[in-house]
Amino acid sequence: MKPAKILVVDDQPINIKLLQRKLEREGYVVQTAYNGLECLEAVKSNPPDLILLDVMMPEMDGIEACQRLKENEDTKAIPIIFITAKSSKEGKLEGLSAGGVDYITKPIDLDETLARVKTQLRLQEIFRENMDLQMRLADSRKTAAIGAITQGIAHNLNNLLGVVVGYLDLLKNGFDSPDMVQRSVTLMDQAISRMVNIIRQLSTIATNERVALTPLNLQDILESSITRFKEESGVETTVTITNELPEEFTLTSNAEVVESIIGKLLINAWESYPKNEPDENREVWIETELVDIGDSQRLLIKVNDDGTGIPENIRDTIFEPFITSKTSVGRGLGLTMARHAIRNLRGDLDLQERPSGGTCAVVSYPISKTVPEQMAGRTIG
Repeated sequence: MKPAKILVVDDQPINIKLLQRKLEREGYVVQTAYNGLECLEAVKSNPPDLILLDVMMPEMDGIEACQRLKENEDTKAIPIIFITAKSSKEGKLEGLSAGGVDYITKPIDLDETLARVKTQLRLQEIFRENMDLQMRLADSRKTAAIGAITQGIAHNLNNLLGVVVGYLDLLKNGFDSPDMVQRSVTLMDQAISRMVNIIRQLSTIATNERVALTPLNLQDILESSITRFKEESGVETTVTITNELPEEFTLTSNAEVVESIIGKLLINAWESYPKNEPDENREVWIETELVDIGDSQRLLIKVNDDGTGIPENIRDTIFEPFITSKTSVGRGLGLTMARHAIRNLRGDLDLQERPSGGTCAVVSYPISKTVPEQMAGRTIG
């Protein structure tokens, strides 16, 4: 392991000599500079692992040198310990505000300085280890995600192709049975449609295509999303909207994207109930809320159900491709698609378990500052 490089910057040669001797005895490689300008040149030609920087120097003081180093993307991560004759709180805060990680007051205590140097170098080592770990973890996640997608595509398409081949075999032997031919063609068509849908959804995930944004009335877009849900799922049910925002409340977004997202969440909510649950008992409802987050606001659209909730075995991976609680072939991209689409619009999607049972899917969307008013809830039959 290479010894750490330390740059000592001070306009007093005696201070530099004392620090250099102490640090070199500990096995460190020491560079020296006598003012801020020399410090910048030394860092540029041979970047150190840590800088001991005097505050009061001619030509360019330590505060300005530190600020310049922190403005540079290549040098901003180098830890800087200030050496200062100022013992006041204001003087110390000035150095820390400029980007210093610690300070040493004059006259210099060499043992204290060495201890502070070792601490900062260890922290820097931990920082590098964490960055390396994060990069390796990100690579592992990418590899795992690619593997999951590949496996999911192969599994789903193979199963669907098996359906098509199976019904083709039936067609070959069933020309004398019009009913069998008709049924086989219908089921083949459904399987092929699912394959096309998988490919189309994967193509959408693979791109970050920009979409046109227009002002949308919130109540209108919620109602049209419900209509889309009913048309795509073939379900006739009542979805209740509790919207306590003004009737004229608008969001700047894309109607097709928002309808698709909410439609997918409504289908998930409807299918979360047990298969033998009567349609009239499958309650699905939408709530809206405007929340302040710092200086901005976010619109929350919540799709609720009283279904079976999120299975524990997929709770941590529910948004990954082809992760689903359903057993039918060709499923498992709905939530992946929905989150990808809303994040392209600077929003987000999360799933929460409701205390009384069931799931709450929360779409979060950035909104310009408005003053919310109250309006009564409405029911769409």
